Amino acid sequence: MYSIREAKAEDMPQVLGLIQELASFEKEDNAVEVSVEDLIKDGFGEEKLFQCFVAETAAVIVGMALAYPRYSTWKGPVIHLEDLIVTERIRGSGLGSALLTEVVKYGNSLGVKRISWEVLDWNEPAISFYEKKGARVMRDWDVVQLDERGIKAFLENN
Repeated sequence: MYSIREAKAEDMPQVLGLIQELASFEKEDNAVEVSVEDLIKDGFGEEKLFQCFVAETAAVIVGMALAYPRYSTWKGPVIHLEDLIVTERIRGSGLGSALLTEVVKYGNSLGVKRISWEVLDWNEPAISFYEKKGARVMRDWDVVQLDERGIKAFLENN
């Protein structure tokens, strides 16, 4: 059995392990740039940038959900669920539902008007999971990003 709780700074090495596992699943093995030190500073420092929940069993973290505040010009305060990760060996156990429930309770406690997140279009098990939970998967929207290199190029050219 597992328990879900708010993450602590000392959980961040295991949380980073889950983040790296997700990157491998998404075929982006070398994309993770964040460090344990970054996670500790950003999640537990003077300016807390995110809220993280972890699921553990026998002192091993087997799942996590990380969310942060945003603001919608149409709705007002919202939160963004950056990642919900359950280690591969226990997917399908109900742990993902429990973590999502924790994030929804957290958002509700903040009085947010929406909780949003992205899912890869090829990850049909995740899409099905979210739709069964009542989430609306908006397939007609595309994610737009400027990475670090893109930011620099943009500023050089404008």
